[in-house]
Amino acid sequence: MLGVLGLGWVAWRLFGPDIEPVYDGAQVRPIHVSGRTVLVGEHELFVRESGPEDAPPLVLVHGWSFDGEMNFFPIIPALSEHFRVIVPDHRNHGKSDRIRGSFEIHDLAADIIGVLDELGYDEVDLFGFSMGGMASQVIAHHHPDRIRRLILAGTAAFPIDRHRPGALVAFWLARALARFSKKEAALFTFRFLRRTRIIESAHERWMWAALMNRDPSLFYESANAAWRFDSRPWVGEIDRPTMVIIPTADQVVPARTQYDLAGRIDGAEIVEIPDVGHESILSRPEVYVDAIEGFLGWV
Repeated sequence: MLGVLGLGWVAWRLFGPDIEPVYDGAQVRPIHVSGRTVLVGEHELFVRESGPEDAPPLVLVHGWSFDGEMNFFPIIPALSEHFRVIVPDHRNHGKSDRIRGSFEIHDLAADIIGVLDELGYDEVDLFGFSMGGMASQVIAHHHPDRIRRLILAGTAAFPIDRHRPGALVAFWLARALARFSKKEAALFTFRFLRRTRIIESAHERWMWAALMNRDPSLFYESANAAWRFDSRPWVGEIDRPTMVIIPTADQVVPARTQYDLAGRIDGAEIVEIPDVGHESILSRPEVYVDAIEGFLGWV
């Protein structure tokens, strides 16, 4: 029976129509912030900028799977009232170049520094979410002169601290499935966002298109880079004023690993968001805006 179902699924993916979800009402983008590409070495990286040009620069570094717009669209408008908000897309995400082969979180950090160099920003406030928080740790450690204040959210020094072989096998299997059809992973995320009403119905077409804009192999190269990441030997050397935002019911980066990170950075301020998961950046944007603005001196 399973074999028949599997063959049916394969035939459907090979010969069936490419069906989108059904949307209700007019469909629009959640925000309208255009961007541009900059050359970092031999590669183009996409970046959006919003807010007054003479305002303090605040860089938002997104996580795995979502690009900068997807990850931060609920907080960009409010933060843009006080800051020059800079939102790069990591390599292999959004509108940035797809760069074949494996890479490390340190490479993402180098990309961000390259973007800042091209844009002419010497010192910035830095907010890193999830995988972006890992890259932000690297930046704060290797380029402390470039960072005024550091905010880390939904991230860890050693994010996959248990069942590591099983997690790696799961990534490999998911990559194999995605190479044949990436729709299943996109549907899983889309249905979660729709069911929990984290995104408005008017934004669903935009979100679906963004979820489908993934390279099946490179998508999991990012997961493998996060799997290998371990900042525990050096993260305690970060000497920038730091705040750590912890969604206490995080189902992607366990809260215990986030508390571990906060405990390793001397003087780190902790902000807890109780009873919410990794999606809190989308479901509780007002908490993030208040925490960021308060820490950076705007409240």
